[in-house]
Amino acid sequence: MNNGEAKSESLLRVTEIEGRGRSLVSTQSLRAGEVILRESPLLLYSAFPFLSSTSPYCDHCFRSLPSSPQKCQSCSLVLFCNPNCFSSHSPWLCESLRRLHQSSSSVFTNHDLQIQARYLLSAYNLAATSPPNFQILLSLQGNARDSTSDSDFLHTLLSTVCPPLPVTISPELTAALLVKDKVNGFGLMEPFSVSKECRSVRAYGIYPKVSFFNHDCLPNACRFDYVDSADIGNTDIVIRMIHDVPQGREVCLSYFPVNMRYLSRQKRLFEDYGFRCECDRCKVESSWSEGEEDDENDVMDDVGDGEEEEMEEEEEVDDEASFPHAYFFVRYMCEKENCFGTLAPLPPKSNDDVSRVLECNVCGSVKEDEVGVSVNH
Repeated sequence: MNNGEAKSESLLRVTEIEGRGRSLVSTQSLRAGEVILRESPLLLYSAFPFLSSTSPYCDHCFRSLPSSPQKCQSCSLVLFCNPNCFSSHSPWLCESLRRLHQSSSSVFTNHDLQIQARYLLSAYNLAATSPPNFQILLSLQGNARDSTSDSDFLHTLLSTVCPPLPVTISPELTAALLVKDKVNGFGLMEPFSVSKECRSVRAYGIYPKVSFFNHDCLPNACRFDYVDSADIGNTDIVIRMIHDVPQGREVCLSYFPVNMRYLSRQKRLFEDYGFRCECDRCKVESSWSEGEEDDENDVMDDVGDGEEEEMEEEEEVDDEASFPHAYFFVRYMCEKENCFGTLAPLPPKSNDDVSRVLECNVCGSVKEDEVGVSVNH
């Protein structure tokens, strides 16, 4: 157990909350900027269709590739930034990619199915190389009652083409694994650029402990990742508190950018996670949406589970009484063009020192906290 995991064990506990199910609540008062969890991925896989495009990122650490990357000479489908990353490319995974590329290009043209196949190959490989971690994956939330046409197709294709595994993969297990990814997957986004209105996902990962956090449309914590850093563990997810919370309070993330509109939020949560949000913010905003049409202009493109995705601008509200959570958008929303990130204080340097510098979890920019008042709510 690393230090981040040990710390999370003492700061958070799992409990059942009526109407919300399994939840994480604080075991002590948590301070703005405090890192409450740092976790490495159980598995990672590329978000690029391997039959039709080449990823500009290392297939292991997902940093941007150098000018002369190392290419796998066996499957010729993946690139790595250095020999250490290349050593993670297992023979079974390599041979599976090679066979899929040779036999399936004519029938395997759907990009989404290729990405799902990437995930399944990573999950099957995990079952062979680390059975305990595979059991952790199976223990996560999300159960498939029945297989679907996509899961049946993928199971038949992969079980026919890929080399044998020392574990038995059934159609039911394949369907269940796909649901685990849908409910628990996090997107690691491409580097931020002001010129891009929409950032794409470079990789998807499953982080078991992070998946325990419930959603709130005005979260009290947010996730950071530093994929392009030079540090070991660059694909870790870091959870930091946005503001102070007292002992016994649930700690929540937002599953998408916080200024997404009410109807879009509800649609996204119901379709992807199977619930409708009844947080304090949604109770206020539900009356605003009466008579609005839930058309394509009100729904974001589904590009991942990160908070970094493109969003619609929130309607301007002048009357703070009609929007009691206006302080959140003034204080914790990044103002940089095309960013839409969430701001959280830098980690406090000591028990008595709360940072007045806020960092954006999308573009990485920092600014001075002009309010400087902790909020317990």
